Order: sequence, then C-alpha cells, then structure tokens
Amino acid sequence: MADADTVLDRPAADDLSGFIDAIGDAVVVADPEGAITVWNPAAERIFGFNAEDALGQTLDLITPERHRRRHWDGYAKTMRTGITRYGAETLRVPAIHKDGHQLSIAFTVGMIRDASDRVTGIVAVIRDETERWAEEKRLRQRVADLEALPNGS
Repeated sequence: MADADTVLDRPAADDLSGFIDAIGDAVVVADPEGAITVWNPAAERIFGFNAEDALGQTLDLITPERHRRRHWDGYAKTMRTGITRYGAETLRVPAIHKDGHQLSIAFTVGMIRDASDRVTGIVAVIRDETERWAEEKRLRQRVADLEALPNGS
C-alpha cells in the first residue's frame, strides 16, 4: 500500500501537460473572464492560431461574431453559478479559423475548480467536424433529390 505522501490516482502536472499536448482533440481552457489559458497543438491545427496568438485572448478569437452575445451570456452565468447545463453533452456549434473560414466543431465542457471548490475556469475538448458535417449535408441533399424524382424514373 502507498504511503500518505504518494498519490496514485492523480497524474503529475507534467504528465497532464504531455497528455494535453499529445491528444488529437483541441484542449482549450479559459479563465473566469474568458481569457484563454491553455491552447494545445491540436487547437493550433484546428483553428490556425498558434499558442502565442491565442493565450491571453478571449474566446472571441474562435467564436463567430453573430454568436458572441449568446456565448458570453451563457459563459457569465456558468462562471457565476459554477454550473454548466451541458455537462458531458456534446455541443455542436460554428467556429472560425484564423483565416476567417467557418468551422463546424463538436465539444464537451467541464468546470475547473480549486481546492476550495471555487470555479477557476472551464475546459473544452474540441473536435473539428467540418468535413463530416459537409458530407452529411451532401447526403441529405442527395436523399431529398432522390425523393423528389417521380416514381418509376
């Protein structure tokens, strides 16, 4: 059995950093004001901004302008209450790439808390689903086109 000074169920900070850098999904952490504090290599690949560009910026960096008000209203409420209504639910929303093109992303969020249970930020694990979404749209259009054909054609 491990002694009291050994914690077996929690990885060291270096292990977490290595994991966050190695994972294929974007990991983005923002503080209570919405400033980005963690931006892994997958976030760089998906959104086009390197860590130097992103760290310290607000989430407006990747949030389309038309969605910002709703985003910030929900973000403020989550930070104020410490509760996210999404939990482990996968959210699908548009985002923007550094070059301005629109992305379709899917992500989950989780609250980050300190030892006294105070919310210190929020983490999002994000996947780029732009190609999958476009393919689904093409397939839906193809089905609609086929259904529109007269019987027997």
